[in-house]
Amino acid sequence: MCTETQALRKRSQTGSTPELSAKEIKSLQPYAKSPVGLFTAKTTSPKIILQKHEKTDARKYLVAQAGLENFIRSIVAALELKLPNTVRFNMNGQGVMQTWEDVYMAERVYTQCLGISKRIYQTHAYTHEPERKLAYFILEEHNERSSWILPGFDFYVLVFCYYNDNKEVTAVDVQYDQMSFFLHCMGLAQAHAWFVEHVITRIAITWAKAFHMTGLVNPFTFTLQLILFPALLMYCWGVMSTTA
Repeated sequence: MCTETQALRKRSQTGSTPELSAKEIKSLQPYAKSPVGLFTAKTTSPKIILQKHEKTDARKYLVAQAGLENFIRSIVAALELKLPNTVRFNMNGQGVMQTWEDVYMAERVYTQCLGISKRIYQTHAYTHEPERKLAYFILEEHNERSSWILPGFDFYVLVFCYYNDNKEVTAVDVQYDQMSFFLHCMGLAQAHAWFVEHVITRIAITWAKAFHMTGLVNPFTFTLQLILFPALLMYCWGVMSTTA
């Protein structure tokens, strides 16, 4: 049974959504509408997160926990799954761990290395497909930092959890934008987002329009450009260096 102190709630699947006034709808918006690259993290707690979601008709499992081990045990408890010691934990294709002990240890070490003093995990869109023995959800990480120089940030991850006929978790696949994560860790996400929007995107659109006008858009001509443009730039740089 869940109590008020537990950070695990099961949303009711019955009943209709209550009628809300325009003022109430505006005040119940659960997530910041900030663009990607802005830091949205503020001081919070699992209790505050649950109180916020109580006001929305989410119709889902909501798990909010501080610490990875607490979070993992809460999400499997929602489906009455078991956690054997062995698991194939694929970390975004950059590393595969075989035991939960290694997973928890790795999380503790790299959060300290990255200056993350507090991390709260919560789920969004928790989906269960019993016929595939699969559960998946969007994981939101709320990261607070150990130094005032480093900005706190919220980050989103896609998680797939597989289990067997005995309801034992056998594999977990975690997918996320690794470059964006480290840009947030270094406090460079906002600058990177501005540069991509105002410089890289404009150059790319101009190139795409010119390329399309040639009528020669195909994999061969695209690959040829990838070879010729760097070679041309290197040649021009060499000419400029010799004449200087």
